[in-house]
Amino acid sequence: AVLSAGGRRMSAFSVTSAAIPLDAFRRELDDISCGAYVQFEGRVRDHNEGQRVLRLEYEIYEPLAVSEGKKILSEAIERYGLQRAGAVHRGGPLELGDVAVVVGASSPHRDEAFAACRYIIDEIKVRLPIWKKEHYANGEAEWVNCRRCAAGHRHG
Repeated sequence: AVLSAGGRRMSAFSVTSAAIPLDAFRRELDDISCGAYVQFEGRVRDHNEGQRVLRLEYEIYEPLAVSEGKKILSEAIERYGLQRAGAVHRGGPLELGDVAVVVGASSPHRDEAFAACRYIIDEIKVRLPIWKKEHYANGEAEWVNCRRCAAGHRHG
């Protein structure tokens, strides 16, 4: 659900173990006052750092993830002048091609919507208590972090 964040501006962050309903997510962020809507979908890919990935799983400390996720969305609304912003992250086991995270931003203009989506996903990757375990074709499994995300964190 989209929650009031003051005035007409709206935001919501949630965690789910089910497939993310992408059309419903987009509809929640529709706003007739906005000329731009940008949506980012992070999907499970079949490789990482030279390893063939078969599937993965996410563990999420939900109370802190939701609390910090809402802060990130509020920051994006203020920083980029958005009317609406939202994000959903999946937990549990995921298969190749599954959407692991979706981020959306509605704003009067496209530049702000694109920048806000980038800000939101970058901050989610660095600030939320979410751990990813990859299962490889060679039978091994490993908990991984986003080294590139942390090293390239630009929003401070």
